[in-house]
Parts: sequence; structure tokens; C-alpha cells
Amino acid sequence: QVQLVESGGGLVQAGGSLRLSCAASGRTFSSYAMGWFRQAPGKERKFVATISSTGGTTYYADSVKGRFTISRDSAKNTVYLQMNSLKPEDTAVYYCARRAQGMGVATSIGSEYNYWGQGTQVTVSS
Repeated sequence: QVQLVESGGGLVQAGGSLRLSCAASGRTFSSYAMGWFRQAPGKERKFVATISSTGGTTYYADSVKGRFTISRDSAKNTVYLQMNSLKPEDTAVYYCARRAQGMGVATSIGSEYNYWGQGTQVTVSS
């Protein structure tokens, strides 16, 4: 059974930083791309960042480019989202997602992801 467990969310002041973590179960972590998405209250879920299976390719939404960094640690089966210079508009539930085994290409398309975590709340106060 595939499990994705996010952690690291919380309340932070504008300009602050948080690091989200997403631990994946299983032994094939290096075979699939991972992504982060977010959903603000009353809005659609949106793409934030993605990383290829090797970690060599990353893409970001324009709204977070230069402030957020996605990375992965194969030894820990974990993907991270380092979020700096946070803004109130970054407030949302953040979800990590993984593609199917063998699908290593990074993508911003939510429907390309097969598994999703439960989400972690990030609240940025002004």
C-alpha cells in the first residue's frame, strides 16, 4: 500500500520560512517523479513544484519561483519543499503527490500523479 505522509506545516509570519517533508513508503522511490500542490480555501488545487525521479529536473509555478525549492533524498524516501519569503497568499493546504512506478518525468499536471498525501496546512500571517 502506497503511503505519503506530509509534515512541517504550521503558522508563520510573512517573510518567514518553512520546510515541508513528504515521506513515501516502498522501495522504488528512485523510480518516480514527485510533486507538491496546494489548495487555498474555496479555490482549485494548483501546482507548486515538481522534481524528476533522479532529482535532475525541477519545475516551479511562477508564483513561487525563486522562493521555494523542491528536493529529494533517496536514502530517506523523502521529498522536501523549502519555502522562503512566505507571503499571506501562500496560505493553503499543501499536498505531496507521486507518479506511478517508472514514471520519472517531472510534470505540473495533477492528473499525472497517482498517489496523494493527506495534506498539511500552511498559514502565513501578515
